[in-house]
Amino acid sequence: MFLSQVVIAIILGFKVADHSDNLSKGYAIFVVILVCTFVSAFAWSIGPLGWLISSEIFPLETRSAGQSVTVCVNLLFTFVIAQAFLSMLCHFKFGIFLFFSGWVFIMSIFVFFLVPETKNIPIEEMIERVWKQHWFWRRFVEDEYDNEKVNADYQL
Repeated sequence: MFLSQVVIAIILGFKVADHSDNLSKGYAIFVVILVCTFVSAFAWSIGPLGWLISSEIFPLETRSAGQSVTVCVNLLFTFVIAQAFLSMLCHFKFGIFLFFSGWVFIMSIFVFFLVPETKNIPIEEMIERVWKQHWFWRRFVEDEYDNEKVNADYQL
């Protein structure tokens, strides 16, 4: 995904100027193939993560609310990107592909370091086996004992 967008930016940066017809048929076909490569890679790898991760990480008690928020945020950002794309294309020109490739790079780093593996882990054990043992997320997971102690102190 990253490489296809960088190569598209390089081709368009060197071959297309404002109001020009310099992109030959061969380069145009290659750009279309690179766009198809990006779409295929996105659909195969990162595209479903917004739906998959949220369905696996939320406990049963909050899963429906978590899925609702996930869908709303997904649709909101899809709308924002769709509305902003054409004006960004006019201003950034070929740089828009570098802009989005930068976001693909940042997203890849985020997924590599911060999204834990949940394969073969039942949803009931997700907090104990995944979130409480993850090097980053464990500081945000409350222990049930600490929560019960706070509630007992509050009732006094």
